[in-house]
Amino acid sequence: MLKNFSLMKRKDGMAFEEFRKWALLEHVTLGEKIPGMLHYRMNVALEENANTPDAISEMWFENMDARNKAFATDEGKAAGADAAAHCSSRQHVFVEEKVVIE
Repeated sequence: MLKNFSLMKRKDGMAFEEFRKWALLEHVTLGEKIPGMLHYRMNVALEENANTPDAISEMWFENMDARNKAFATDEGKAAGADAAAHCSSRQHVFVEEKVVIE
């Protein structure tokens, strides 16, 4: 299984609380519509810090091909465009999970 972590920094001039609201209430409504996504989580920082991401989204897909197909759909493109409109930077990290303690 592929996990896609997206480290997001809010757009310059956007207030931290405004970004939190967008990430937790608005953007997730687009993200949950992406077909083929197995799990979706949004993690938003509790406090503002200029040196760290403001939010980290977690998305699970069967594999990279499934992820690429999902983001090629209208729903995937809409979610990507919304993120680009609200973030000054987004870094995608693709990982495979190894559970150590459960």
